[in-house]
Amino acid sequence: MLALAACESDPTPIVHENANADGSLSLAPTNTPGGGRGGPGVSGRDPDYRLGANDRVRIIVFGQPTLTGEFTLDGNGVLAFPLIGNVNAQGMSTGQLQQTIASRLDPDYLRNPSVSAEVITRRPFYVIGEVQKPGNYPYVTDMTALQAVAMAGGYTYRARQNNLYLKRLDANGRMVRVAATPETRIRPGDTVEIKERYF
Repeated sequence: MLALAACESDPTPIVHENANADGSLSLAPTNTPGGGRGGPGVSGRDPDYRLGANDRVRIIVFGQPTLTGEFTLDGNGVLAFPLIGNVNAQGMSTGQLQQTIASRLDPDYLRNPSVSAEVITRRPFYVIGEVQKPGNYPYVTDMTALQAVAMAGGYTYRARQNNLYLKRLDANGRMVRVAATPETRIRPGDTVEIKERYF
């Protein structure tokens, strides 16, 4: 693992790739090979994927075309759904979202509704610090940290190339820093930070 000597001022807890932050957190990639149904970068029906801000989901309420459509979670992970209003979907699986929508539709609007939810576009990831083009980029299945840096135009001459880390939400919704290698897999919503080296 790489040392994170430049990050001491950041209060975010550090975890190491393939290690547990709290005894239960797995940082292995949660995406399915090939991205699931819908092509690269699309979650499909990955049961382990946790929803977050800017994810786009397709929700089907069977037999109810006016309640069926595509919805984007806002910046707080909230989904605005017809009839029932706002649903805080941050950190939910698609199965949990299905259950939540069904329980809020029943019994006031529908009896025993059948609801299906599927992620069709995952939220972007971010690259900041000493890269040529910092910013947000669309998620691509199985992308590594090094590939993310390449997508952001590569390192600047000031970059500390052997010192990078990710910020991501753990299974409990806490922001953690992951000591990373160039081969570390990127997840939707991750922030890759490249520090400036000291001359």
